[in-house]
Amino acid sequence: MSFYEDRVLPHLINCACGSGTFHKQRAKVVPKAHGQVVEIGIGTGLNLSHYNAKQVERVIGIDPSTRSWELAQERVAQVEFPVEYRGLSGDQLPLDDHSMDSAVITYSLCTIPNPVDALREVKRVLKPGGSIWFSEHGLSPDVSVARWQDRINPIWKRIAGGCHINRDVTLLFQLADIDMVSCESMYLPKTPRIAGYNVCGHARVE
Repeated sequence: MSFYEDRVLPHLINCACGSGTFHKQRAKVVPKAHGQVVEIGIGTGLNLSHYNAKQVERVIGIDPSTRSWELAQERVAQVEFPVEYRGLSGDQLPLDDHSMDSAVITYSLCTIPNPVDALREVKRVLKPGGSIWFSEHGLSPDVSVARWQDRINPIWKRIAGGCHINRDVTLLFQLADIDMVSCESMYLPKTPRIAGYNVCGHARVE
């Protein structure tokens, strides 16, 4: 891992994804998680303040960046439930089958090398009837915007730690054979349209 990826990028992501616009999206889904929760891409802990402590027994955070986890410690100290860290990518979860009640995925599927594999892993570790609460940016349905996303994506990936701006979020869930219960899409305000098409909602594992 380069100096930029290890020491600079975590701070940039923390600032970019910690804006009020993104927190409003997190607030739509994260408080609904309950029980034993696995969070894919916990990063610097931007979701932690949104959990409902009365509903959560434990959060296990998955993220390959130990530097981001270091930056998360102040937020970890402020919550009333235990938070554990696993330094792995989301496509390999060190958890037993059917051991978790909920999963939270926010602004992580864009970066995971194999997002469909990651969703299949989430499906494996969730109990039957378990919920996935998600909010992601991705491929725009507008042809002109999507065309620019495809053009810019190679450069975007290089400067944003592997983040893709042109992944079809709903298609990823379909390929992982996970049913969506509800889904809301919109362009986020005060965000460039190429990076601001947002999909959030609820999926359930049967």
